[in-house]
Amino acid sequence: MGEAIRMVFPFSKRDKLKLATKHERIGSGRGRVIIAIGCFVAVYAVIGARLVQYGIADIEAGQSYSSVDRIMAARPDLVDRNGAVLASDIRVASLFGEPRRVIDPDEAVESLSSVLPNVDYKEWHRKLSSGAGFVWLRREITPKQQAEIMALGIPGIGFRNETRRFYPGGPTAAHILGLVNIDNAGISGIEKYIDDQGVGALQDLGLDTAEALPPVALSIDNGVQHIVRDELVQAMERYSAIAAGCVVLNAKTGEVIAMSSVPDYDPNNPFNAADKDRLNRMSAGTYEMGSTFKAFTTAMALDSDKVNLNSQFDASKPIRIARFTISDFHGKHRVLSVPEIFIYSSNIGTAKMADVVGTEGHRAFLKRMGLLDRVQTELPETARPLEPKEWKKLNSITISFGHGVTTTPLQTAVAAAALVNGGKLIPPTFLPRSEDQANEIAQQVIKPKTSALMRYLFRLNVEKGSGRNAEVDGFFVGGKTGTAEKVVNGKYSSSKRFNAFLAAFPMDDPEYVVLTIIDEPKPEEGKSGATAGSNAAPMVRSIIRRSAALLGVEPNFVGDREALQVSY
Repeated sequence: MGEAIRMVFPFSKRDKLKLATKHERIGSGRGRVIIAIGCFVAVYAVIGARLVQYGIADIEAGQSYSSVDRIMAARPDLVDRNGAVLASDIRVASLFGEPRRVIDPDEAVESLSSVLPNVDYKEWHRKLSSGAGFVWLRREITPKQQAEIMALGIPGIGFRNETRRFYPGGPTAAHILGLVNIDNAGISGIEKYIDDQGVGALQDLGLDTAEALPPVALSIDNGVQHIVRDELVQAMERYSAIAAGCVVLNAKTGEVIAMSSVPDYDPNNPFNAADKDRLNRMSAGTYEMGSTFKAFTTAMALDSDKVNLNSQFDASKPIRIARFTISDFHGKHRVLSVPEIFIYSSNIGTAKMADVVGTEGHRAFLKRMGLLDRVQTELPETARPLEPKEWKKLNSITISFGHGVTTTPLQTAVAAAALVNGGKLIPPTFLPRSEDQANEIAQQVIKPKTSALMRYLFRLNVEKGSGRNAEVDGFFVGGKTGTAEKVVNGKYSSSKRFNAFLAAFPMDDPEYVVLTIIDEPKPEEGKSGATAGSNAAPMVRSIIRRSAALLGVEPNFVGDREALQVSY
């Protein structure tokens, strides 16, 4: 009976458990296989769907998915304060090769050289013989060259659409706008600034889109910028100078309306942009600014309340200190009042005003005016001023009339704006800024009364002093000349000068500061003299005369404006 039962039920309880466990393992394995198959199907379904999407997408939109085009992420247009385009992206073709598909590298290179100039036969032959899957041959070719190469029908030769930066104004605002490299990434000027604000990160991540980025508006007025550069080019030729520059600054907001330095370059073809003489002298060059610094020394003395316009200083004899002799270029050899020191540009009188304040007070004042620190602005190309490691009385004396400290012309103009706008030092900007926004960040560096006195002196100098050649009828110009001897082989040269004219207008309520510089000018043909009054001042006159209407400053010809009323 027991045997019969075992024949019907041949498995013991233990055997049954083993069998059940085996079936469970088989079932679990089948489940995992099914899940894996489902995952593969899902992945390939997504890939297939994306391929279909790309296949039906618009050609232009599809270009943004190219791995090659991703590094060419679109840049925003740069526009001036009135919306005029200063820089924009355009699509261009670039030539590439697929060496594995090239039948005869020698013939391919020979054919391409019949269309393209400056083909490096050896290098191109090496590339096309390399067996690589992809090699660049020539970036950014013209549509005509592309059509001619296509007509050649060379196997393994193709084109990629890339983005190229185009500057409609050519060299007009080159130093402000800056440059991009072959991959359309900003490397200088505002182009680099906007990359640092996030566009560069988008390019690095390959996050290109078919939609254009919103334009970046600058504070520049393209019309005024054109005038400024045109006048600088003419001045270089007229005075046989090696360089010239100018900045037009809004005295109430700190906005740079125009800034140019020549020689410059064409950003559409910047083959010479790195040449030493193409330096942006206005923000990246430092210079002894000569007698324009007398404006700051005078303002310092007046602001100290130790000097007023009635104060007098003996300028009858040169100052002798530490084996040096300080004299006047056109000395009056008598006692001079403060206004006379200013309009006659007396080194002796200015040095004695600085001495009243003292060496420590002198340095502290220039520091407060921002003349001893690197100027903070959107342009990466800004130089740091140079000053003596230790200020002694001799240093203070020479610095009082513009020798011994080097600053950039841009920061000189910024500090000068504070002298005439009520005493507010406003950081410069190349982006739009309202007067209210400027007031929020402005620092009061001199008293409003001191600023009123400086407006009076600036105007007086154009009426009766060295700035007569900057006068523009109806626009109430004021300013100060600066003629600085250049250092050659460690000594000041009497034949090489760096001239400047620091101006503002209209002087009863200054809206704009204009600073011109000219490097190593020669006497104009048929005339004698090469001081700032004979070249830098006329440059200011021409720029104001041509640009005032664009700046919205209306002339007043009713017997000129009433004279500035100053209480002293």
